[in-house]
Amino acid sequence: MDMLLRRPLLARLAGALPALLLVGLTSCALPAAAVAAGYGGDAPIPFLLLPPDNPWTTRVDTLPLDPNSDHYIAHMAPDTGLHPDFGTVWGGAPIGISYVVAPGNQPKVPIDFYYADESDPGPCPIPPDAPVEGAGGWLDDGDRHLLVLDPGHQLLYEIYDAHKDGEHWHAGSGAVFDLTSNVLRPDGWTSADAAGLPILPGLVRYDEAVRRGCR
Repeated sequence: MDMLLRRPLLARLAGALPALLLVGLTSCALPAAAVAAGYGGDAPIPFLLLPPDNPWTTRVDTLPLDPNSDHYIAHMAPDTGLHPDFGTVWGGAPIGISYVVAPGNQPKVPIDFYYADESDPGPCPIPPDAPVEGAGGWLDDGDRHLLVLDPGHQLLYEIYDAHKDGEHWHAGSGAVFDLTSNVLRPDGWTSADAAGLPILPGLVRYDEAVRRGCR
């Protein structure tokens, strides 16, 4: 994959680049209705997660080269190669950020946030078996991201530091993204990735890698 940054399209993402491993780029159009291929953990997502003119879903290889491109790449340790922290087991536990695809009628459950003033309030449609990053493993005290995709309503729920207590959830912060819109979160607001941006569009997914490959 061409890792050169192009301007001005990805200027908003520059601050989040150190946290990103790969960006799945595609040029297909957003369907009128986002239809799920299935539900559950890491189910295939056969549609764009954001509008086709969003930085996450727009080809960048034909855009003008950012004049700071060499500077950005020099700070990415370009000689060390790519080290994907996902898709395997390390220290006896899976690593990487999972997600769950939920039906539109998934019951919503109550949730409270430490950073409620910068979070979208609950309840949230979290399935009982929703995977939480690092839960039960050696990274149990890590970021504990929880990502829920509701394709029926084209909404993405992303939660940071998620903990379940019976039928109630406690978390650090939560953000809800309208997948039909390019509207950003209010300036200065956090999200599950702490940059105000969604996580799921930037993850390398198995179904996407099989369908399009990683370049």
